[in-house]
Amino acid sequence: MENKDNSHYAVIFSAEMAADTSGYAAMAQRMNELVQQQRGYIGRYHRMEGNREITISYWENLAAVKAWKAHPEHRAAQELGRSKWYAGYQVQLVRIDRFYESRMG
Repeated sequence: MENKDNSHYAVIFSAEMAADTSGYAAMAQRMNELVQQQRGYIGRYHRMEGNREITISYWENLAAVKAWKAHPEHRAAQELGRSKWYAGYQVQLVRIDRFYESRMG
């Protein structure tokens, strides 16, 4: 991690899908391919259940989060989400100061 205090960031995106999701799957796949190329991107968790979606993306620093938010293709996808695909959504940006992990077996 670049931060001296070892913190990193998570962006929690949750949404309720609108009735018309035509083109959404292709755009989501493109965004997944594109985000993996972004400097500072660590990984993500994504889940769809019915018409609800949650994606948590993890980032090395705030500059990386801001760069992804401003990426031209991502901005176009955001606009389509607001105007077509989402009945509503929420975005939370959180700083993670510590992370623990254990793998059994």
